[in-house]
Amino acid sequence: MALTTRRRALTTLAAGLAGGIALPAYAQASEDRHRPRPLWRAHAHNDYLHPRPLFDALGHRFGSVEADIYLVDGQLLVAHDPVELDPARTLESLYLKPLAARVKANGGSVYRGHRKPLQLLIDIKTEGSATYLELDRRLRRYRHLFTTYAKGRVQPGAVTAVISGDRAARVPMEAQTVRHAFYDGRLLDLLAPVPAPASFIPLISDNWTLNFTWQGVGTFPEAERQKLRGIILAAHSRGQKVRFWATPDLAGPARDAVWSELLAADADHLNTDDLAGLEAFLDAHRRA
Repeated sequence: MALTTRRRALTTLAAGLAGGIALPAYAQASEDRHRPRPLWRAHAHNDYLHPRPLFDALGHRFGSVEADIYLVDGQLLVAHDPVELDPARTLESLYLKPLAARVKANGGSVYRGHRKPLQLLIDIKTEGSATYLELDRRLRRYRHLFTTYAKGRVQPGAVTAVISGDRAARVPMEAQTVRHAFYDGRLLDLLAPVPAPASFIPLISDNWTLNFTWQGVGTFPEAERQKLRGIILAAHSRGQKVRFWATPDLAGPARDAVWSELLAADADHLNTDDLAGLEAFLDAHRRA
């Protein structure tokens, strides 16, 4: 009898190790608590250029990833430049399907145990209106996955799609009463006489080099520091987040200095192509 019981115990243990049985709720909760938390401030610029698009960024716990898209013969292809277009590299194959599978496996979230949405920044490289309308058709197929605007309210999802790039996308987006995506604003949107609400523009992005002379070398001019903090404060007062692109991205003191100032000013996203570098920086600062 003891031998039979022992065999059953070993069989149960083997099945558990193979993933054949679910962990008890208390054990799963403990595992979630000890899993490294996502780095919500980390934004993977040109994410698709990494060896494993999406998965490399998720492996480094990034909270935001960026994909450039081109509308070509009815397909949404992901690439940096037109010469790199490949019919096999579609937005659906690289991002939408993998995200849907991951969210399903994780019980409704991109990062198990964390309900905050992953940001998917989609940068439109072809004419904005036509490209967005095709993109909208694709997003509707995955409506269960995305944060949605409907009937004047925002309904959070596992992924929030934010549309950047060609500005002509704004017109069809503003005309929609139901959207599965949101618009990436610019600093000029903060100065508009009647600013668009965060339910349409949840993110303000702009070029660092066009707004600041400082590139991380020497002392950050106080006037520029106050300008940065004023921008972020104004956006946050409207429920909007802030991201700057074209910040220094070569490993070294200059990049760390700019990232440190962005963190001190409470910027929402730090932009990088160096996944491991930003992960290490944010872990060291514990400010993600």
